[in-house]
Amino acid sequence: MQMIAPIRGMNDVLPNEIARWQRLESVARELLHAYGYDEMRVPIVEQTDLFKRAIGEYTDVVEKEMYSFEDKGGERLTLRPEATAGLVRAVISNGMLRGARHKLWCVGPMFRHEKPQKGRFRQFHQIDVEAIGFAGPDIDAELIALSASFWRRLNIDRVRLQINSLGTAESRREYRAQLTEYFRAHYDVLDEDSRRRLEGNPLRILDSKNPELQSLIVSAPSLPDYLDEESRDHFAGLCDRLQALDISYEINPRLVRGLDYYSRTVFEWVTDALGAQDAVCSGGRYDGLISQLGGEATPAIGFAMGVERVVALLEQQTAEADGPAADVYLIAQGEAAQRAALVLAESIREHSPGRRIELNLGGGNFKAQFRRADRSGAALAVVIGEDELSRGVVQIKPLREGAGETCEQTLATAAASVAQWFKNSGQS
Repeated sequence: MQMIAPIRGMNDVLPNEIARWQRLESVARELLHAYGYDEMRVPIVEQTDLFKRAIGEYTDVVEKEMYSFEDKGGERLTLRPEATAGLVRAVISNGMLRGARHKLWCVGPMFRHEKPQKGRFRQFHQIDVEAIGFAGPDIDAELIALSASFWRRLNIDRVRLQINSLGTAESRREYRAQLTEYFRAHYDVLDEDSRRRLEGNPLRILDSKNPELQSLIVSAPSLPDYLDEESRDHFAGLCDRLQALDISYEINPRLVRGLDYYSRTVFEWVTDALGAQDAVCSGGRYDGLISQLGGEATPAIGFAMGVERVVALLEQQTAEADGPAADVYLIAQGEAAQRAALVLAESIREHSPGRRIELNLGGGNFKAQFRRADRSGAALAVVIGEDELSRGVVQIKPLREGAGETCEQTLATAAASVAQWFKNSGQS
């Protein structure tokens, strides 16, 4: 029978890879708790109209990349391509606004029908962080400081911060008019995507990766020249706070982000370690999005961190992982000893929470079982044979240097249960 292949661009995370994912997620949880952010969980599937209204109809995400379908009830639904829209929808539909302020986060898979390549997949994972109800540059600085702390805790140093301000919708209107006039004067040079964006959202042309357009883009009118005074003050306040925090940054006037809902502050952490997919964490303000989706006008800012890309950075730091190692591996020879080992394994697990206790399953002679114990990475082997059972003892064999000290507490806490089992079984 022919093997069923995985879907292109949707990857399995194997046991020997999972340790880095768990480390990343653990650091994120601890850090977000320290900064006062609460976890939320929102559906993977939303109404298609949510993303059209939030992200913008003239973005690549909506035009080309969304996994959309009609369900049996006739509703148009979409696998979420990003998390912010769904989280904002949840805040509105659950009545969480009403002047309240929220610091929220979620983690999970996103879906975009892109051309798979290194660092870009059709199913990918993000850690999404949002602060709702905060208007000043102080929250912008705190969010960036949070992301900077994340890199420090993971010992990732090949990243740098780029920031920009998109201004308000009003200030962008004048800039958009100037930008449209500029690109129309060079219409013959534009590629097909840029010509389409020219009519819908000319700012998206600035985000083009077409190398033949880069000189044209560099010479285009610059957005900072058209910022309103309030946006200038907000951006200056952010820069002052980043300097106070000693966080290095570059101002990139061409940084516009790929989603239409952004306003004022936008930022990206980029790296030179992953080839073309250089952005590992991106975000910005979306002060108009909540009212655009039917809620009360509420300022907000957030960012999304690409899990696969951060894991790729961690892989470059360390040798290939071997998967999680056991602390204790139980070896048993003979049916009675196997029953004893089963009970003993449960006892050790109960008395040693957090330890990884593996029991040999499927039989095998002592030599085969010791090979399995070694492959498990266990620090100690606990051996029960017919002789040990008859004498009311177990053998403890270190499998790694220093293993006795490493697992001394694990075995000490289980010793009472071992003795109790022998007593109950009449072997002592």
